[in-house]
Amino acid sequence: MVALEACGGAHFWARELQAMGHEVRLIPPAYVKPSVKRHKNDAIDAEAICGAAQRPGMRFVAVKSEEQQAAGLVFRTRDVLVRQRTQRINAIRGHLAEYGWVAPRGTAPMTMLADLLEDEEMTSTLPEAARPMFKLMVDLLGELGKQIAMLDREIARRAKEDDAVRRLMTIPGIGPIAATAIIALAPPIATLSKGRDFAAWLGLAPGQHSTGGKQPLGSISKMGERTIRPLLIICGSSMVRQACRHSAPAGSWLERMQPRKPRMIWALLTKKEDCRAPAAIAA
Repeated sequence: MVALEACGGAHFWARELQAMGHEVRLIPPAYVKPSVKRHKNDAIDAEAICGAAQRPGMRFVAVKSEEQQAAGLVFRTRDVLVRQRTQRINAIRGHLAEYGWVAPRGTAPMTMLADLLEDEEMTSTLPEAARPMFKLMVDLLGELGKQIAMLDREIARRAKEDDAVRRLMTIPGIGPIAATAIIALAPPIATLSKGRDFAAWLGLAPGQHSTGGKQPLGSISKMGERTIRPLLIICGSSMVRQACRHSAPAGSWLERMQPRKPRMIWALLTKKEDCRAPAAIAA
């Protein structure tokens, strides 16, 4: 048996070791840290990994194939581009504010702002040395938008070719991006015995600081998957906006669905069924 920390390159070496006939166990670094003694060196780290691998009840990371890692790469790439787009939008807004130009937050106002920066009459209030810099940042922002749109089309194409993704998209609020991300990044569904395990893997579980038989539950721990969780939050927010627009009654399925969404995803992937609307409760 070979135990490794689930860090960069761990899945590659795990596949190589499995090809040699070894049993490989990948351990999350957070579960190795408590076993580390004072100071840090290779011998202490190896001892900590060895001890963690032999502890009963230890949770291990499933080894991913090259295809699984390649499927998840499109979302990692998209995340990088979206963060870069946000950084450039904030940079443009911040620098323009120094010259009295106030722009709303978000990507939509950037289109209008780019048109204003092309207007010579409007840009006359800006220093001549600053104009080409703003033009450069706006051009880079437009290029990022095109690349993100290209990745969105690729994700939508993959969504049409996968039955599991199609089933997830029957859940209200779940679109092709969230559904494809779940299939690409989630562990094998057979390793999760119930929906609560999937919610805990996502990080949608309350933090605990329990002692003396008292179990106070805190806010969401946010210690799980950092790509899928924000997508589910966006999905839920879109449904809330639609409900507010159409005046959804209090106590409706939307209110009950929020804490159950990860469990619903687990159920669809396990039972291989489409989402069914809940039956109306008789008065």
